[in-house]
Amino acid sequence: MAAKIVVLGNEKGGTGKSTLAMHLIVAWLREGKKVATLDLDGRQGTLSRYLENRRIFAEKNGIQLPMPDHVRMMNISNEILFLRTQLERLHNDYDVIVLDTPGTDSALTLEALFQADTLLTPINDSLVDLDVLGMVDGENLRIKGPSHYAERIWSVRQKRNLMKKAPLNWIVTRNRLSPFKNKNRTVMEGLLNGLSERVHFKVAGGITERVIFRELFLKGLTMMDLREDGLHMTLSMSNIAARQEVRTLANSVL
Repeated sequence: MAAKIVVLGNEKGGTGKSTLAMHLIVAWLREGKKVATLDLDGRQGTLSRYLENRRIFAEKNGIQLPMPDHVRMMNISNEILFLRTQLERLHNDYDVIVLDTPGTDSALTLEALFQADTLLTPINDSLVDLDVLGMVDGENLRIKGPSHYAERIWSVRQKRNLMKKAPLNWIVTRNRLSPFKNKNRTVMEGLLNGLSERVHFKVAGGITERVIFRELFLKGLTMMDLREDGLHMTLSMSNIAARQEVRTLANSVL
């Protein structure tokens, strides 16, 4: 068994990387996959807190919830060496290794990108978030060229090529989508599709904005848990649609 390394990455904070990572992790666990996780954001540690909330909630309510093998990177003197060591340790025992990265450009983040099989970049459905990937002409709403994060990924791809590593599979997904078709949604869709052809990423199905995503964090739950015995939760049509969006994205990533 050789694990697939999936990195959640975006230099802009607040795009929902950790929440999305958690939902994908649980989706894969519930499919029977063996999943390991590394939280590279030692300072904020949102994914680690999410998993800790999950452990506490399960113990308090006497229920079994699937959990990954989790490592949080904190106070490590040589972070890059530690990351490489952990990936080597986990590589042959798991189906998927998920790396949640901080919203900053650092040597550690760069190493995570270099090690990835797949990079998943969530962006909020706004021109502000798109600016991290591509520069947009405000007069005609056309892409002028790649922005700093796309250029960073290009440099990683060049390094991987020189080191004879397989090409990086880059996927961009729109997060917190409006449930309604509107001008912003149409503009973003057109710009992303155009940019994807220039800097070579795939656009995956997005995740619609729903309040429940934020509410589940404190219990450590995801949309994929709502049918769990002992929770006694009734799924609405919105919940069912959200679960399908997560499943579709999880299948796209793997």
